[in-house]
This record gives sequence, structure tokens and C-alpha cells, in this order.
Amino acid sequence: MTTMYRIDSLDARILLALDRDPSATIVALAQTLGVARNTVHARLRRLDDGEVLGPHSRRVDPRALGYDLTAFVELSIRQGNSEEARAALRRIPEIIEMFSTTGDSDLRLRVVARDTTDLHRITNLMLETPGVLRTSTSISLLEEMPLRLTSLLQRTAEHP
Repeated sequence: MTTMYRIDSLDARILLALDRDPSATIVALAQTLGVARNTVHARLRRLDDGEVLGPHSRRVDPRALGYDLTAFVELSIRQGNSEEARAALRRIPEIIEMFSTTGDSDLRLRVVARDTTDLHRITNLMLETPGVLRTSTSISLLEEMPLRLTSLLQRTAEHP
């Protein structure tokens, strides 16, 4: 496992400026932040190369694609089949996040579906996956707080 690049104060300031204006040019960012254009360019390249920045598609709201339902599915997997099961689950497009977990389940998935009938279809696909023993599904009623990192970036920007 490689060590992830650590964001410092200037990196955080650059990312916050991009949050405020995603289409800002490197020149505009440099002027806003009071640093050299080459510095901003090098920092953005380092953030991208260091796998700190995710793909732009992560910003898309699944509802804009017609997936109005979000569910969390916990899976139990037969020992010895875990990698095969994980690989098969990664091929189901509606599974948008997958975490290995401790506790009563082996995996926790975030799944999107068009409606409950579609969720039933997706759940059946999971259960047909070799090695998957059982699932437990919870449907999200309302997203109370989306993923947020701005406050952590602000803290990093202010406290180098």
C-alpha cells in the first residue's frame, strides 16, 4: 500500500478556491492566492498524481441520472470467496461505494436504484453473486448531510 500525499495549507487553500470557482484558471488561482502560477500548477499536478483528487464524476448527484433511491446494504461473504465476490460486486454499476467492515457483516455498500423494484433487482444480483451468503438492506429516507470536507480543508488552510 502506497502512502497518500498529504495536503498542506497551500493545497487546502487551492482546493477551497476551486470549490468557490470550479472553472478558475491556474492564473486566476495564482492571483487569488497570491502565489506564482507555476506553484499552483505544480501543486495541482501533485494532488492529481498523488491520487488525492477523485474523478469529476464523483460530483454528479445520482438523482440527475434517474437514481432517486439510495440504500445501504450489508453483505456477509463466505470465507474463501471474498475476492471473487468483491470483483463480481464491483461489476454492478448501481453499487457506488463498497467498504470492508468489522462487525456482523463483511461489506457495507452504498447502492442507488431507480425505485424499490429496481432495488429488488439489484439485491437479487448481489445474492446471485458467488460467495454472498446474505444481505441486509436499509433504504435512505433523506440525506441529512452530504459528504463534506470543506471544514477540514479550512482547518488545514488555517493551521499549517
